Amino acid sequence: MKKTGLFMMVALLVFLTACMPSAGTEQKTLTFWHIGIGKERTILEEAVKRFEEKHPDVKVEIVAHQNDAYKTKLPVAMGGGNPPDIFHSWGGGWLGEFVEAGQVYDLTDQVDADRFAPAALEAATFDGKIMGVPLAMDVVPVWYNKGVFEKYDIEPPETWDELMQVMETLKKNDVIPFALANKTKWTGAFYLMYLADRVGGEQVFQNAMDRKGSFDHPAYVKAGEYIQQLVKAGAFPEGFNGLDEDTGQSRQLFYSGKAAMYVMGSWFLNNIQDENPEMEKKVDFFPFPAVPDGKGDPSNLVGGVSPVYSISASCKYPDLAVELLKELTSEETVKPFAEHRGAIPALKGIEIDDESVQRLKEMVDQANYLQIYYDQTLPPELAEEHKNTTQSLFGLKMSPKEAAKAMEKKAKEQLDQ
Repeated sequence: MKKTGLFMMVALLVFLTACMPSAGTEQKTLTFWHIGIGKERTILEEAVKRFEEKHPDVKVEIVAHQNDAYKTKLPVAMGGGNPPDIFHSWGGGWLGEFVEAGQVYDLTDQVDADRFAPAALEAATFDGKIMGVPLAMDVVPVWYNKGVFEKYDIEPPETWDELMQVMETLKKNDVIPFALANKTKWTGAFYLMYLADRVGGEQVFQNAMDRKGSFDHPAYVKAGEYIQQLVKAGAFPEGFNGLDEDTGQSRQLFYSGKAAMYVMGSWFLNNIQDENPEMEKKVDFFPFPAVPDGKGDPSNLVGGVSPVYSISASCKYPDLAVELLKELTSEETVKPFAEHRGAIPALKGIEIDDESVQRLKEMVDQANYLQIYYDQTLPPELAEEHKNTTQSLFGLKMSPKEAAKAMEKKAKEQLDQ
């Protein structure tokens, strides 16, 4: 064999040996739980792949869950002492329960807080300690089918009275005004949060949380009345409280043109791109309408921080898990994630190319206030009561006063301590 060929073979062996874990090197494993779907899932998997290339002695086991199933499975895993090393949350009260139980690794000295938008990082900060890193923020506009609106000469409504007129036109033409699958309860909760804000302003919720006010405030009763007005006016599809959001039953009504509007988070863009790409040019969005004599600023938005990624306190390799978090919140991950999901980057200085995402970002920039989802802010039991009572409002099983009183009763048990 020629010396050149021998030299190349030796060099190749040296290179391969350097890239592989040595026989004495421990093969480490990290588990990562998330709820990403479609392109979002692919982007997260690509981030994990980049991490593994940088750490060839580490294998990341990825487990993707459906949204609502995850909310049960993670607490069970945490309580059973077998949590994933890195896990998804929405920050706020949901993550706070695990933080309070000592089940989350403190990242305060491990991450650069200046990289993140303050409003996003706040959702993962408890008593001044950073317990998770945010990837993106979402907002909830009212999506609408431009073709349906144009066909019936409808303009996006800015007020409640205009919305009622739009609904009347749609109903006359056998079009369902709003797509809604409320089996999962949080979908209907968007309406309650917006209506309470539009009626009473952003301080109504904060005062109730701080116990300077209450959850049976007149604004909550009035919000319930507006919800039941929508139900009785035929705003939603038949059997909507039994339809499943996770399986896309509401989206199919919207895609098909059977429903004209859809109150849903900005991640809906990811659903469209994954399920019905040609639909992207046919949709637009507008802010939730103002109500008569409302005290709330019409620019106020409902939204949240998601995902927030944290490390469990029992993680065997926290330093490596921190490195994975850095990859998951790198610009290489955040930019495509935000654009494909329709989310606002939680990382500072990210330029967005997608026009719809840019417009959503402008909505946030111009908003007077961002109301974080109640079920991400409230303690879990109170959050569940919020969803249950709201679903009962939609089902006409509770009066607005009964729902508000039930919510306040649970709040006294949970918050007045």
